[in-house]
Amino acid sequence: MEPDPTPGAPPTEAFAPPGEILADIAGNLYLRGETFLATLLRPWNAYQVAIILALLLAAWLLRATFGNRIRRWMASRDGWPTWRMRLLVVIHKRLMGIFFVALAWLTFLIMREVTWPSRSYLIGIVTELASAWLFVVFATRLISSPLIRTFARYGAWAYVTVTILNLREDATDLLASIGFTLGGTRLSLLLLVQAAVLLTVLVILARFLSRTTATRIQRNEDISPSMQVLVVKLSQVLLYGAAVIIGLRAVGVDLTGLAVLSGAIGVGLGFGLQKVVSNLVSGVIILLDKSIKPGDVISLGDTFGWINTLGARYASVVTRDGKEYLIPNEDLITGQVVNWSHSDQFVRLDIYFGTAYSDDPHLVRRVAIDAAAGVPRVLKDRPPVCHIVGFGDSSVDYILRFWITDPTGGLTNIRGNVYLALWDAFKEHGISIPFPQREVKILEGSTVKATAPD
Repeated sequence: MEPDPTPGAPPTEAFAPPGEILADIAGNLYLRGETFLATLLRPWNAYQVAIILALLLAAWLLRATFGNRIRRWMASRDGWPTWRMRLLVVIHKRLMGIFFVALAWLTFLIMREVTWPSRSYLIGIVTELASAWLFVVFATRLISSPLIRTFARYGAWAYVTVTILNLREDATDLLASIGFTLGGTRLSLLLLVQAAVLLTVLVILARFLSRTTATRIQRNEDISPSMQVLVVKLSQVLLYGAAVIIGLRAVGVDLTGLAVLSGAIGVGLGFGLQKVVSNLVSGVIILLDKSIKPGDVISLGDTFGWINTLGARYASVVTRDGKEYLIPNEDLITGQVVNWSHSDQFVRLDIYFGTAYSDDPHLVRRVAIDAAAGVPRVLKDRPPVCHIVGFGDSSVDYILRFWITDPTGGLTNIRGNVYLALWDAFKEHGISIPFPQREVKILEGSTVKATAPD
């Protein structure tokens, strides 16, 4: 004798064993199959099959006749928008299905009016299946992800097929009978299918909302670039997290029953993904303290470039030679980073040179300042300056300082242009640039022997 259920406890839902349900479905299908074969041998069903085959042949002939003409017409539409051309390509690939559906519906409507409904039953079923297939193909083209589009296409096709064939209740019973119990929740195959469908729809919706939100935030010039990235990342986390939670709750999954499992997984991930979590937290800190932002010019070790994007795990730095370095966010927090444009875009550059002792240093300074000021990219409102920094062994040493506001345009090239301007100006004014020279003295009483090389 079975014990009484606990007072106040929810009633336990009974599920028939999968074997029994499969046996029932097999028996029903067997009976339907015998009935179907028996009715198929009737004359009015046999000619319906012949009509369907004839319609397929007619659709193939129409496709072969008009396919090349439509392709040539599409090739002449060069000025059309991209979305319209893509739609034409999809239609061209499904021409046979379109012709078959059109002919099938026309045949079915005519036969339903002139004959008994039972004598056009098979044509109606095939017409509905073909129409549903065609609708699913065009509807799922709106999904950009190939993987999601494939799952959505075959899933929708399977659903409409079992619905049109009146097998939905049998399929539901079979899927509901296959499963297991986790905590206080029964996870059946039907529940997993429903959760997958609902989660897919919610994730697609969350993706659309996140993209729309990101576009509007990035167009708002009142928000700084770093705050734009932070708001976009937070909105994505909230939208995708809400999609998962709402989807699981909607299908009846008790999230409290998964608390222990999720906690164990979280601990394992915490030990195994320390660097990943560190980079994620470092990325949030960078966005909050605004130490670097997209567009800043930075130097990190031997890497010099500008911030292209700030990701959740790394920052993309593009150098002048076209290389893109993916620097982990943790390195930007713990390492020494030179931000050339943190508070403003002004960058001062220094170059060193020397002239002979015979040259007037006042003239040298004036000529150097005028030469640097005439170089493009050198600021005029912050004029260059030139100072003597020492008396060397063979030259008077100078430093020339000038300002630019576009470090992304490169530093080596502007230095080279200033050096070239100094060379031309010194040549014009007769200022010499000394180089080391050696004087050899022969002491009295010494002999020098010269030998010719072999």
